[in-house]
Amino acid sequence: MSVPSRVPDLSPSLPEGSTAVVYCEGQFGEQDGKTANGLVRHSEKYDVLSVLDSRYAGADAGTVLDGSPNGIPVLANLAEALSHAGRIPDYLICGVAPADGLLSPEQRVVLLDGIAHGMHVVNGLHDFLNDDAEFVAAALLHGVTITDVRRPKDKKDLKLFSGRIFEVTCPRIAVLGTDGAVGKRTTATLLVRALNERGIRAVMVGTGQTTIMQGGKYGVALDALVPQFCSGEVENQVVAAFEGEDPDVIVVEGQGALSHPAYLTSAHILRGSRPAGVIVQHAPERRVLGDFPMVAMPSVASEVALIESFADTSVIGITVNHEGMADDAAIGRAIDEIELDLGLPATDPLTRPLDQLVAMVLDAFPALQEPRATVDR
Repeated sequence: MSVPSRVPDLSPSLPEGSTAVVYCEGQFGEQDGKTANGLVRHSEKYDVLSVLDSRYAGADAGTVLDGSPNGIPVLANLAEALSHAGRIPDYLICGVAPADGLLSPEQRVVLLDGIAHGMHVVNGLHDFLNDDAEFVAAALLHGVTITDVRRPKDKKDLKLFSGRIFEVTCPRIAVLGTDGAVGKRTTATLLVRALNERGIRAVMVGTGQTTIMQGGKYGVALDALVPQFCSGEVENQVVAAFEGEDPDVIVVEGQGALSHPAYLTSAHILRGSRPAGVIVQHAPERRVLGDFPMVAMPSVASEVALIESFADTSVIGITVNHEGMADDAAIGRAIDEIELDLGLPATDPLTRPLDQLVAMVLDAFPALQEPRATVDR
């Protein structure tokens, strides 16, 4: 019997909140585990039952990540996850995100085991499993689907920059950074949530696979596109968010860094979304780029200068990633030093009140505090 070259690359028609196990062996809480990290912190689409990483087996995922339990256990392997769930979860999500985006032999075994148990697989790597004969055959045999989140649309359906961004009248704020996996998505997510809680209609536009997996309504995995279409696809998603949600403000997730030698999608984000303001996420204790240890980290001052020279925008604040800091006092010193050096507000969204992050935006865009009917839209 001949096997088709690929199975439909579509999410199964399961309800929001369907159950999921997130596979992240050896990487949970690390830079290359950012997809799993993101799903544990925030997911609108899946009810995450457990995370797989034998290094932290028995721990609480929230405690591992942020020091606060969230009720999601970290388990040693898929067998433990199935036993913990008491039934077959709907999805097995590949939560690793290595720089090369490729699947290792060990990872293949686990994902194929999930398929054999009847779990749909969600894959955010550059390795498209729907193009892999072994995965295609296994999915067909067991009646499940494989979703390759990073697979772009057909080129005929991709958008070039059109200028429609000039029709978007609400402010756009891009959350950029000084490196990859430095916390841009987390900060953007927290900012959108905090603004909405204060009655300011905010919507997020994602630019990476994790935001799409989390259930973001608007977004595109930029690093999987032909560069010619990147700024146009960002523009298209921002316009769609503006027309679909009538927001007061749009927050655009950053990727990599404008200064980064390998991850250049920040340039397309700046060009495609034309943000009126930028927040820069920085890890003061990181000495070299996360996946490129031969390259020194840029200073936050140099990144701010580069962004403002590259695009017609202003950096409105700095958010701190506190990795490598010994205690709260060290975080406070880092924040104070940035504010003194740059004359910009700074905060750590994970350890400081989110009011500080919101104030950063409201100080830059005071019209957002006015009654909606009087705001010039």
